[in-house]
Amino acid sequence: MKSPANTPLLDRANTPADLRKLDESELPQLAQELREELINIVSHTGGHLGAGLGVVELTVALHHVFNTPQDRLIWDVGHQAYPHKILTGRREHMRTLRQENGLSGFTKRAESEYDPFGAAHSSTSISAGLGMAVARDLDGRRNNVIAVIGDGAMSAGMAFEALNNAGALGSRLIVILNDNDMSIAPPSGALSGYLARLAVGKTYLSIRDFGKKLTAYLGKRADRAITRAVEHARGYVTGGTLFEELGFYHVGPIDGHNLEHLVPVLKNVRDNHDGPVLIHVVTQKGKGYGPAEESADKYHGVNKFDVVTGAQAKAPANAPAYTKVFAESLIQEARLDDKIVAITAAMPSGTGLDLFGEVFPQRTFDVGIAEQHAVTFAAGLATEGYKPFAAIYSTFLQRAYDQVVHDVAIQKLPVRFPIDRAGFVGADGPTHCGAFDTTYLASLPGFVVMAAADEAELRHMVRTAAAYDEGPISFRYPRGNGVGVEMPERGSILEIGKGRILKQGTKVALLSFGTRLADCLAASEELDAAGLSTTVADARFAKPLDEELVRRLAREHEVLITVEEGSIGGFASHVLHYLATNGLLESGLKVRPLVLPDEFTDQAKPEKMYANAGLDSAGIVRAVFGALGQVEQAARA
Repeated sequence: MKSPANTPLLDRANTPADLRKLDESELPQLAQELREELINIVSHTGGHLGAGLGVVELTVALHHVFNTPQDRLIWDVGHQAYPHKILTGRREHMRTLRQENGLSGFTKRAESEYDPFGAAHSSTSISAGLGMAVARDLDGRRNNVIAVIGDGAMSAGMAFEALNNAGALGSRLIVILNDNDMSIAPPSGALSGYLARLAVGKTYLSIRDFGKKLTAYLGKRADRAITRAVEHARGYVTGGTLFEELGFYHVGPIDGHNLEHLVPVLKNVRDNHDGPVLIHVVTQKGKGYGPAEESADKYHGVNKFDVVTGAQAKAPANAPAYTKVFAESLIQEARLDDKIVAITAAMPSGTGLDLFGEVFPQRTFDVGIAEQHAVTFAAGLATEGYKPFAAIYSTFLQRAYDQVVHDVAIQKLPVRFPIDRAGFVGADGPTHCGAFDTTYLASLPGFVVMAAADEAELRHMVRTAAAYDEGPISFRYPRGNGVGVEMPERGSILEIGKGRILKQGTKVALLSFGTRLADCLAASEELDAAGLSTTVADARFAKPLDEELVRRLAREHEVLITVEEGSIGGFASHVLHYLATNGLLESGLKVRPLVLPDEFTDQAKPEKMYANAGLDSAGIVRAVFGALGQVEQAARA
């Protein structure tokens, strides 16, 4: 039953069950209201806008046709899930998006029954969906499983591994390829929509099934001949693809913004198909919002912005961003060394390699969302005498750990790993937190593992990595701006495995690995004022460890505090191992390792996250007083 004219439909569609009560003719109005709501929300919160704008109609169609949450709807990556969240009972909380105690910027199982699988790293949806489909089959249930994956995410090998397995198993699984950039095969208007609807209709399917039954009487040779003829004819009309070869029934391409095409196709697939099917939907990232449509990155990730002009709020430019310092430093070294090449896994702007690529386009390689390939590709370059910098976020490098071990470390190949987004990342929460790279890299024999204390140190480490040819080397740095230190014109080559002392004291030693150094210096001033003479040292290297520095700090101080933006098992573990095996804990030395908490920490402002973790200056002071048994002072700190 239709709603009265001009009634806001979004106010009535609080859940998918409400949405399914709407007449199909009302869905375009709902989509328009949903798009306006999305723009308004993200203008206040910031976040991923373009991807969500591109799937507004698709989201409406999916929740209208399928019986979610009983039917499982899985969004790959989760960047495009904001419209889904609005329609699944979370509209009134959307302005808490990506904030402390608010909604996650990605799908999250703990947040809603409509999020059957959590996502933030790409290319997982088909594998997860296939697992759900097989579980359904084992249970004898009949619910649908739908995985929505973007064209960029299809570049990952994991997606094709899942497609291959799904085609072989033959379970009923619906994969929607959201083609919003590559335009693999753009639709040609109403005709392509009609053909797509026809190809999944009962008539076509019944004819195809009849053909299969007929060939059972005619033998394998006739079967092969008829199959070739049918598939050739269908491919000529609707576009045969690799997906068919993998065992999927392929539908499309269809216009992902035309609900008159989307809804009938989804209904036909829902009602008439029992095996794996892939629906190719073409959408426009940023659809319906001029500034996003015109933006080069389609407003992929935005700060708060003015809805009318599209102008984004800018952070204070009081110090250069670490990412930009890395890029500019690498460009500087590459001007002097034509063997330096740069590799990114679909994150050119996020890693700063877009700047490198403008200067050295022939020496810049974006391999797509394929971190495993990126690392082994870099290893291959290294075997031929090149100096590859594989710039990958800490959280994404986890995806290529086997390649780091097997293809790089075992062969002692000099691949350089600039590791961005080390430590807490704020609004992106636990899925993007760079907690584990020190632990998983420093455990590998022959690996050099560095962390920049500030932007000047980062410049030194870029040059150090460029000059180091003995094996793999990494250097980590956080998201955001530096601390405003004086920058050298060019970085210096650091002595491998040697730290530095910045401030000398006698009672307390603070040994920092990474950008907590500024908080260590601030804490030392407060400790000095309390009569606790404090040394501050920058380790620079977790591996090889500066054993001479650690020994000196242990012997000359009563308290030794290690401070790092990483998990248990990282820098502090190497320090403690050295102290224990060399008898340096037997003299009464009080050691306290400060690390990230042993949990997956939800989003908040980074400074609040570090304070909660006890890794700000106040937390460092508390740790010192606690080690000395000064409980009252620790409580006041």
